[in-house]
Amino acid sequence: MFVIDSQLQRDTVWLGDFPLSSLLLMNDSQYPWFILVPRREDVSELFQLSAEDQQQLWHETTSLAETLKDCFAADKMNVATLGNVVSQMHMHVIVRRKTDVSWPAPVWGRHPAKPYTPDELEALKVRLRAVLTDNFHFAES
Repeated sequence: MFVIDSQLQRDTVWLGDFPLSSLLLMNDSQYPWFILVPRREDVSELFQLSAEDQQQLWHETTSLAETLKDCFAADKMNVATLGNVVSQMHMHVIVRRKTDVSWPAPVWGRHPAKPYTPDELEALKVRLRAVLTDNFHFAES
């Protein structure tokens, strides 16, 4: 049975699902930082996904990155899969702006997370509902 890693559960907010991946929001309001987790058991590496799932994950990743770049007026999109702390396969899609607190350095470990307030989280969800319209099912609030 597929279960999202406990570290991801602690650090993120589940937003909903694409056909393959669950979409999580890192609970750090300093960056629009999203994580795609393919709903497949016992997968820690990209190459462990079937060829079809690899294509679907790449489609979801690039589509999400393009949508977020426009929605959040990004200067740069960071897309990465690392897995050094969380071994479960997941893809980071991070909106970067020249004005963010870590620019131009990576976001990892630079500053303590600043959790979203309930109002900030709701505003972000409203914003996403306007742009995530294809093949995405929002989690029930």
